[in-house]
Amino acid sequence: MRRHVFAALAALLLGLTGCGPDGTPTGPPGWAADPVLVGAGDIATSGKGDSATAALLDGIGGTVFTLGDNAYDSGTAKQFASLYGPTWGRHKTRTRPTPGNHDYRTPGASAYYDYFGAAAGPPGLGYYSYDLGTWHIVSLNSNIDMAAGSAQERWLRADLAASGRHCTLAYWHHPLFTSGANHAPETSTLPLFQALYDSGAEVVLAGHNHQYERFAPMDPAGRADPAHGIRTFVVGTGGGGLYQFGTIQPNSEVRDNATFGVIAFTLHTDGYEWRFVPEEGKTFTDTGTAACH
Repeated sequence: MRRHVFAALAALLLGLTGCGPDGTPTGPPGWAADPVLVGAGDIATSGKGDSATAALLDGIGGTVFTLGDNAYDSGTAKQFASLYGPTWGRHKTRTRPTPGNHDYRTPGASAYYDYFGAAAGPPGLGYYSYDLGTWHIVSLNSNIDMAAGSAQERWLRADLAASGRHCTLAYWHHPLFTSGANHAPETSTLPLFQALYDSGAEVVLAGHNHQYERFAPMDPAGRADPAHGIRTFVVGTGGGGLYQFGTIQPNSEVRDNATFGVIAFTLHTDGYEWRFVPEEGKTFTDTGTAACH
């Protein structure tokens, strides 16, 4: 019952009318016509944040993504079974993950690949793509070589060239742009961001810093680019202890480090909506809409 109450609250925040008796969100005719992509990063611990965000997922349909550091502290098989499984693992069959550095504390992130199976992409590589409605979605691995000319960067450029989709969203663990005090911007991800920018992608998501931050659309150098830039989000709010902000970076528009939650995207034919959905009892949220390039 308590889980369904959380589900109903999440559904109402997303503009739905509520949830059915099994926790499935309901709404007016046609509300589910456009796909929903929902998730966060830095998730399963022995605390309560992961349970709170998993309860939100109970009330939000669609495809679930993760932004890495799925099971703390070392991504072991035991931690996936005892921490991730009872919380976000309830949504495993609809989850498309990405690995984080804590998952790689188990050599080769073997427990991560074993737990998610084919949904995690090729073992040892961990990058893959899929389509949702008219959108192309790319999950990348920021724990392996990302240099220009690397296997991953060449695969990404070929994948983007072949997708034929008008709108693109990508996600990985380490953020290129962040104001977090704990982890500096990960400049090694720049070749991936550059490839996405060159192809006209709309959105990049990351975790690693345990907080929420949204940036204005930017080019790979971090300059504001409202016409062609990529809007980036750091959503490390899945359950791991929250971090402080440091020096606020240029073009940072919205920040919060006191709220666990998930971000939900509704993917329209020529644009998208986003909404940060907070844990029960918190009021912070962030919403917006944008058109595809």
